[in-house]
Amino acid sequence: MSKLVIVESPAKAKTIQKYLGKGYEVIASMGHVRDLPKSKLGVDVENGFTPQYTNMKDKGDVIRKLKTEAKKSDFVYLATDPDREGEAISWHLAQLLKLDMNGNNRVEFNEITKNGVKNGMSHPHKIDLDLVNAQQARRILDRLVGYKLSPFLWKKVRQGLSAGRVQSVAVRLIVDRENEIRAFVPQEYWSIDAKCSAPPSSAIFAAKLIKVDGKRVDKMEIPNKEAADVLLERLKNANYTVQNTKKRVSKWHPAPPFITSTLQQDASYRLGFQSKRTMKVAQELYEGIEIDGMGAVGLITYMRTDSLRISDEAQAAAAQYIENTFGANYLPLQKRVYKTKKNAQDAHEAIRPSLPELTPQQAKKNLTPDQYKLYKLIWERFIASQMADAEMNTVSVDIEADHCFFKATGSSVKFDGFTAVYDNDKNEKGENKNLPEMKVRQKIKLQSLAGNQHFTQAPPRYTEATLIKALEENGIGRPSTYAPTITTITSHQYVEREGKQLKPTVLGEVTTDLMKEHFQNILDVKFTAQMENNLDEVEQGKKGWMETLEEFYGDFSRTLETAEEKMEGKRVKIPDEETDIVCEKCGKNMVIKIGKYGRFLGCSGFPECTNTKRIVQETSGICPKCGKKVMVKKSKRGRTFYGCEGYPDCDFVTWNAPTEEKCPQCGATLFQKGKKSGTLLCEKEGCGYSRPCNGGA
Repeated sequence: MSKLVIVESPAKAKTIQKYLGKGYEVIASMGHVRDLPKSKLGVDVENGFTPQYTNMKDKGDVIRKLKTEAKKSDFVYLATDPDREGEAISWHLAQLLKLDMNGNNRVEFNEITKNGVKNGMSHPHKIDLDLVNAQQARRILDRLVGYKLSPFLWKKVRQGLSAGRVQSVAVRLIVDRENEIRAFVPQEYWSIDAKCSAPPSSAIFAAKLIKVDGKRVDKMEIPNKEAADVLLERLKNANYTVQNTKKRVSKWHPAPPFITSTLQQDASYRLGFQSKRTMKVAQELYEGIEIDGMGAVGLITYMRTDSLRISDEAQAAAAQYIENTFGANYLPLQKRVYKTKKNAQDAHEAIRPSLPELTPQQAKKNLTPDQYKLYKLIWERFIASQMADAEMNTVSVDIEADHCFFKATGSSVKFDGFTAVYDNDKNEKGENKNLPEMKVRQKIKLQSLAGNQHFTQAPPRYTEATLIKALEENGIGRPSTYAPTITTITSHQYVEREGKQLKPTVLGEVTTDLMKEHFQNILDVKFTAQMENNLDEVEQGKKGWMETLEEFYGDFSRTLETAEEKMEGKRVKIPDEETDIVCEKCGKNMVIKIGKYGRFLGCSGFPECTNTKRIVQETSGICPKCGKKVMVKKSKRGRTFYGCEGYPDCDFVTWNAPTEEKCPQCGATLFQKGKKSGTLLCEKEGCGYSRPCNGGA
């Protein structure tokens, strides 16, 4: 018998073909083959929200091949990705190829390994219509919002704008945060910090004032320099005596293995990856990589999941590796079980290496730099999650001086445990590495005493990592939606990047304000989270998908009608952003405008002066080839690089960031390769100077 297996991508097809061998033909659908039409709403709202699916125009050749291969085969297996979207693709393929909708033709692979494929093929089942209906409800819901609300924005703000159920809430979070930052008024406060020693030891340690006359000193308790000076005067000649010492062993628990959101957050924080880049690389690792001596193999489990479950086999493999590499004392006393949060989709495991025994170093030569970095991150986090706690010897000492109390704390590693593989970054700020041995009533020598000025800080702007965390915590979107949501809001110029920070544009603020006024539910965090819960109930078979759409659409259509009436004949102007750049044609200042292809500089004297310019960002660097300025540039994939402003006459480009430091050998700009622990290097031909970023010359 000949059997056809349909997957989504060629890479996945290649890997699975190797495991199935003769008698099977594995081909790729290249994702969705049917969808709602692009040219119209494609949903019959008068007749149960019936979707009008059409074959996708760019999939004609793929569809013909699928039909030809299906006719030649005795049986067809649908092996698309194991989630809502994958289930829907299988359902569309079954419709297209006229397969038995009650047949056991659906198979799922949580990992693309020999065992993973064998296990999936041995448990075929019917297409899960609840899962399909949850995807249909989400797709139709998003189509209704997008196709009904976007034209309203075109008429009232600007052509080409889009609105979305999740994307609009994400923009709202960023706009609200920016308004908090603008409204924030810094408040001054002071701290009193001492440097001490405990004779006979000459070691200097830090101590912080925490109590004055029995009252705790928190932020704002020392409001200004005058108050700080009074305390400094009181304390400078006081006798310092140890009043209490406390020693204990504290335990640090390892973080759980990754789920989609935490993978994106950690990849952003540790690797500087944008979420889109993270998910692209994770997909490659899941679908299969050619590894020497093994052939094509999927290196990680399915990467769209919010479950923390781990299979017994994976835990056993990890335990074996840990014991062989580190010793039995690095294993936890009992098997670790991580609790998955409420409403998580528990169909899959957490993201883990499919072969825990395959170390990143062993796989490195077969991986691209990005694949290696992400595999290493996933592998280390998983192995650490199965290891023993780290143990720290912690010491705290209370020191009394004229009825005021200082606290000194210190810590040292007793047992490194899981941190031998993966550091949780839990080092306490202001903590001494080691404190000298001290006893109660021992006299302490004051080495120095200082008052330090501080100001309360505004809440920080969101980064991709913190935005994803906020979306997850508020129940907005699901693992598969975080990366595309961020891509959408940045590509539509509602949000721009400043380094890692996400900042709303004027367009994003104007649009959000308009929608807050007229479409409160669409931008309401709790309402959006409840919609996600409703979709989860559809998936669980607890709620009908048409019922869910009816509940939403009735109120939405009335709100849209009311907004149209209130805004009749009105249009919202997007204010220009002023700059200090002078127009070389008329002498007036240029302003930042937003056009069809993005932001640009236009003369404030328009229409009398029609001068426009591209927005360019200068750096402090000087081109090592021609001496002109080095500019910030963007690649087609959105990656930042640096090039000479004299292009195309000068072709100097680099991925390394220019710094303000000069080369001590030739005086040219030094460029930074890597992060803070990277290298400063001179890119002037023939110089060759380099040194560590944190090292001396």
